[in-house]
Amino acid sequence: MRNLIFIVFIGILLSLTSCRKDFVFEDSKGNLGFSKDTVYLDTVFTNVGSSTYTLKVYNKSNKDIKIPKIQLAKGVTSKYRITVDGMEGEDADNSGHGDGKIFHDVELLAKDSMYIFIETTAEIADANATDFLYTDKIQFDPGSNLQTVELVTLIQDAVFLYPQKYVDATTGAVSYEALPFGEDSIYGFVLDHNDHNDEYHWTNNKPYVIYGYAGIPSGETLTIDAGARIHFHANSGIIVGNAGTLKVNGQVSSTAALEKEVIFEGDRLEPGFSDVPGQWGLIWMSQGSVNNTINHLTLKNATVGIFVGDVVNTTSTTLKIDNSQIYNCSNVGILARTAKIEGTNLVINSAGQASIACTEGGSYLFKHCTFNNNWQSSKQVAVLVSNYKKVGEIITPIALNQAEFDNCIIYGSNQVEMLLDKKEGATFNYAFNSCLLKFNNTANQFTNNPLYLFETDMAHYTNIIRNQDPKFLNANQNKLKIDNSSAAFAKGNPAYLIPLDILGITRSLPPDLGAYKNAAFPVVP
Repeated sequence: MRNLIFIVFIGILLSLTSCRKDFVFEDSKGNLGFSKDTVYLDTVFTNVGSSTYTLKVYNKSNKDIKIPKIQLAKGVTSKYRITVDGMEGEDADNSGHGDGKIFHDVELLAKDSMYIFIETTAEIADANATDFLYTDKIQFDPGSNLQTVELVTLIQDAVFLYPQKYVDATTGAVSYEALPFGEDSIYGFVLDHNDHNDEYHWTNNKPYVIYGYAGIPSGETLTIDAGARIHFHANSGIIVGNAGTLKVNGQVSSTAALEKEVIFEGDRLEPGFSDVPGQWGLIWMSQGSVNNTINHLTLKNATVGIFVGDVVNTTSTTLKIDNSQIYNCSNVGILARTAKIEGTNLVINSAGQASIACTEGGSYLFKHCTFNNNWQSSKQVAVLVSNYKKVGEIITPIALNQAEFDNCIIYGSNQVEMLLDKKEGATFNYAFNSCLLKFNNTANQFTNNPLYLFETDMAHYTNIIRNQDPKFLNANQNKLKIDNSSAAFAKGNPAYLIPLDILGITRSLPPDLGAYKNAAFPVVP
């Protein structure tokens, strides 16, 4: 019986096999469908590879087809590269792999589809001289059945600054220039004066793209002109060394393009990266850096926006920052350690730990600033102030000579957005004058804490508005303007007045709290 079943099974299997017909692929007739007729690759810097973009190709017929040829119109000279259904194409340069330019006899089943992946690396010289667009076409079945899909990329010229590369002639080992910093070395380079390009003067003629950390050594000043655009690669930034200076000289802009603002951001230009935190490192004003000034800077998507660290002499101001915005830092917007900072019309929003952290003592004075934190974490705060240093289990109190906030907004998505962390054994001087604070002690963890006696401690708190909504235009989109319905409207003290707001608009009296003078919000249709 078992043998009979086995014979019947083999017979059925053979009958099914004998009925099978091999796929027959007919040449395509020019009726392919496409997910788009033009693929726009986002702006790329000259000689920097783009992201990968996708085109979907459809066989709309009921027959299996073969596309005799798929190619880039510019052939092997094209600066585009394509992968067709996982294939790399002809090996025109005998490199051992396809070059992504020409493909033959590409099969596509009936009512099926396939993906084409597209990339480019082009120079500014390859682009059209009038509009800086680099274009090509993907051609399907050149001849009478020709169909095409356009490819368009904007190429942007830039100044590239990066560490030098060294090759050991005896071993072939590759090493890179590094910045000595304490006991460690940091992947970076020291800026230089040369005949072709003064690396200590960044202009607005072209964007700058920084790989690694650009170091400003003793006695040198990096000056950045109004309208400059600075793009940092991953793990890159600026380090201001001992007796070095950074001067960011932005100005008030008159258009939405922020034509006179200095902008620090990552080097990924695709729209999907416009608000992604942690794309690059930080601006590091190290021990001994002097006379750093920042005006009209927009800094976004860093790990730490600005780190002002371990300053020995706090009698002179380490950083003066005015009319500036810091957004979407994965850790802290401004992290200060034993520093001296003065800030006016400063806006910081959305950071993983704190929008601004004034730690390990120091001296800090902020007027007409907006510190908000809408980061989605229960542990974040807008403002953190402390007077000690902790290394392992060892705590060393350090004098907090001043932490003063005048006519400021301190707000965010958590119930408590201002945290004071005091250790005995060192001065802890703090004052909040005419400020709007988000401090809602719902869990009662701060009940009877003498640092938070908002109504009775006139030495540290005057004219405090607590837990009232400033009604920002849209905090989740970093739009922290207010209108006259805000709880911050006309609540400022003229004694702390900064006459112009962050946009260069004259403040009325009594002034509004925060960095912006109130204005009617645009009407959304």
